[in-house]
Amino acid sequence: MSDPHLPQGPFDIPDVPNYIPRRLKPWLFIFFVLIVQFSGGLYLAAASDMAGTTALMQQDILMAGYAQLVGMSINFAVMFRLKFRFSNRIGLLICGTALIVCTQICAHTTSTPVLVAACFAAGWFRMWATFVCNSTIQLWLTPVRDMSIFFCYVYLVVDGVIQLSGIATIYTAFFSQWEAMHWIITGLLALMMLMVLILVKPVKGPMQIPLLGIDWIGAGLWSVVMLCFTYICVYGNYHDWWDASEMRFAAILGAVCLAINLWRASFLHHPYISFTALTNRNVVRATGIYLIFFTLLATEHVFEHGYAEAVLGFDDTNLIDLNWYVFAGIVAGVGFTYFTFALRKWRYKTMTAISFALAAGYLGWFYFFIDYGVEKETLFVPLFMRGAASVIISTVYLTSILQGGMHFFVFPQALTVNGFTGAVMGATLGPAIIGEWLSRTVARNAALIGSAFDATNPAASHMPIGELFGIVQVQALVESMKEIYGWLLMAALLCLAVIAVSYSPVRPSAIFPKWRTIRRMVRSLVRTGAAEA
Repeated sequence: MSDPHLPQGPFDIPDVPNYIPRRLKPWLFIFFVLIVQFSGGLYLAAASDMAGTTALMQQDILMAGYAQLVGMSINFAVMFRLKFRFSNRIGLLICGTALIVCTQICAHTTSTPVLVAACFAAGWFRMWATFVCNSTIQLWLTPVRDMSIFFCYVYLVVDGVIQLSGIATIYTAFFSQWEAMHWIITGLLALMMLMVLILVKPVKGPMQIPLLGIDWIGAGLWSVVMLCFTYICVYGNYHDWWDASEMRFAAILGAVCLAINLWRASFLHHPYISFTALTNRNVVRATGIYLIFFTLLATEHVFEHGYAEAVLGFDDTNLIDLNWYVFAGIVAGVGFTYFTFALRKWRYKTMTAISFALAAGYLGWFYFFIDYGVEKETLFVPLFMRGAASVIISTVYLTSILQGGMHFFVFPQALTVNGFTGAVMGATLGPAIIGEWLSRTVARNAALIGSAFDATNPAASHMPIGELFGIVQVQALVESMKEIYGWLLMAALLCLAVIAVSYSPVRPSAIFPKWRTIRRMVRSLVRTGAAEA
């Protein structure tokens, strides 16, 4: 067998006809993946406009947006099976059709359950289409199958499009209506499907592996667990946490589904997520790092929008322009990770320390410089550092999972756990904690500041009560944010100190198996499962 570290000859895509120049074939699939990444059913950047026209609450829209992340995460465990069951042409056509339907449902429905279901389905098909495209050009990106290089590309596309889609959504709504973004994406998806019909041949592999032996019941139960967790984090403050029956029901339902899943995993030969994936050392380490790191950066979801809008007076277009600063940080972070981690093989410890240092710099800037008269341009530094820190930590620890020594069949299951902890929990748990902390701190500081504006205060005696209340609330908000930034900064510096005194010589060495090897392994798995049945 040839050395997997060596290139396997000139790259080509047999699915694309030869009248398309070979050098342009990979770019065709990059164009497809960009369209797919811009789709997804719902655009959280337009949540305010959507809430105003559909009578949905902000929490309903956030829940639907995070349900899309759950759908993407739960797909990881079966994405290789889908790859070997359907050709690229069929996969892209199915996903394109499903995404168009989900996009139109999200643009017109006023029902929260329907919206959440459509976004969940959109996330599933979005992940499938993304994997179809990225797996097709993987050897073009890294002929030696080095996943530390491949994941740099993945996060450049995924995180970059998140920022760009927000910008596109707001400016589309500014010149038209928020629904216009859905129609634009529908048109792009239709264009992609037309190009697939014309330019992608129905090339089949040596064997179309059926979707046998998949624990679909486990997939449904894990989805319920993730959705219940998301519901608790999103609606917790609104329902006053455990005082509401809805919160208690969600917690009990999630706990029961989790218990059933763990029980089934103890005797099933091929559970949807096995104990091996759940207890793998690298998966557990990545989970811990994600929870700490993204909780430190949860101020992104809780503070930044409110600060820029309520204190600095930014409108929607000025708010969304801040995404350009984050996008610049993402590009710089990916470039830095590529040259240091992927090519020069810097240690995991070094990259983790750099990420936490950038996070500490982001928190420190806001702690020392948050004020009433901050110019938009001065926010470039902290937002740039936040974007770079997030993409570095995500790329590094996704690579570590492939290097965890687990069987390759367990790797997709570990990706599902990684998606849940990194994307879903990272986006919901931290903001829930910081949001509750902020509400309590604002109430305390407002009482302290308001006590200075009593009837005996000359400055307050001639001021309308509404204006006085607004001044107190804004000042309490700024003071509360500054206080929380300070505590989070100390936590980030403590984490950085722990990383500095620890020792880890491990460097990235994550080589992906050959596709024919993976196909042979999957075929053997299906035959074994069919024989056991």
